[in-house]
Amino acid sequence: MPLNKHLSYDDRLQIMHWLNERISIKKIAFNLGKDPSTISREIKKHAISSNKAAPYRVANSCIHRFSCDVHYLCEDNPNCTRLCRICRRKPCNGLCPDFSEDVCRKLSLPPYVCNGCEDKQNCTLRKKYYHYRNAHDSYRKTLVEARAGVNITEGELLALDELVSPLILKGQSVHHIVANNPNEFMVSEKSIYRYVSGGLLKAKNIDMPRVCRLKPRKSKPMEHKVDSTCRIGRTYADYLGYLKQNEGTTIVEMDSVIGRIGGKVLLTLMFRSCDLMLAFIRDRNTSQSVIDVFNWLYELLGPLTFHKLFPVLLTDNGSEFSNPTALESDDAGLKRTSVFYCDPRASFQKPNVELNHEFIRRILPKGYSFDGLTQKDINLVMSHINSYSRPKLNDKSPFELFSFLYGKNILEKMGLRQIASNDIILKPSLLYR
Repeated sequence: MPLNKHLSYDDRLQIMHWLNERISIKKIAFNLGKDPSTISREIKKHAISSNKAAPYRVANSCIHRFSCDVHYLCEDNPNCTRLCRICRRKPCNGLCPDFSEDVCRKLSLPPYVCNGCEDKQNCTLRKKYYHYRNAHDSYRKTLVEARAGVNITEGELLALDELVSPLILKGQSVHHIVANNPNEFMVSEKSIYRYVSGGLLKAKNIDMPRVCRLKPRKSKPMEHKVDSTCRIGRTYADYLGYLKQNEGTTIVEMDSVIGRIGGKVLLTLMFRSCDLMLAFIRDRNTSQSVIDVFNWLYELLGPLTFHKLFPVLLTDNGSEFSNPTALESDDAGLKRTSVFYCDPRASFQKPNVELNHEFIRRILPKGYSFDGLTQKDINLVMSHINSYSRPKLNDKSPFELFSFLYGKNILEKMGLRQIASNDIILKPSLLYR
């Protein structure tokens, strides 16, 4: 039996064909030379849901569909006399408050999908199908995401930067540096050039006179992903599922605000419940700098208060957030929060923190360097922003609402204070008074 062999496009096509022919998983595995558990996992992982029913059947998956006598669920058609459970115009499953889904018991047994089921033409329940093209596309997407980023750890990258950047800034070429320090490198010259060009090191292309200065083609900036599989089990769909099981959970949206590229950056944490935003300055936009901030907060607030304030973090796919394991657990390995990621290019999924960045940009305009700022300066900025009243909060300020929900002493621990309404300044002059 071949080991460590991925399923191919043709393999998946055969699996779907054999499922339609009602061939058992054990027989399919034997035909492909795979373990039955491999085929089971493949089918379960890539099965797609469908609410479709036969053309002459109403797709009703309610457990009460045989005995329900409810009428008039759709208020826009008061003269209707048809039972809602058999209405094709507006399925009652999306309207009735008493709806409870009936799940087919066959889906919990091999082959776990409806391919080849003899009853599917008469069945009105939610179905699951295995389709080879969808399965292979999903597999290819996972394969690509797992190989994205730079094949080097964050510690190795920092060590490389400490060695290479100072020498480049002295005018030395990458070839000269590698040739005279052969035992210090585990990457090629070309890789170092790529890291410099991608902005992963302090040295830039402009610091190397012989590097071509033609305008490069537009491409996605290089990112160093600490864990290229960090999104698995932490997607936006997983986040929505978590909220269904944990209603009323406090959500904190997390993001970064960039000053000068390669310089200091801000980590922003936005509480959805009260619109209060925290900001912490970091020397570099690395995952370790984010971890350091959370370790500091965990030590400052204590486990109970920290877990109360930060049970769920929702963030984007930035490389600085690519080590969720270190954020979710303390040094002893105890879970302290849960991290989830928005879908790519879907900033609207964390709108509060994005909108609140506008207040920061009033004081720290885009392109403004943060290199001369300290955490004390940032605390001053956030004190003014959080003291500004908001119409959505009934003209109360985030500071007032947060103090009511969690207590004012927590904000004082983090260096924030309430500013009198007439003393609030939301302009760059705040930092130059």
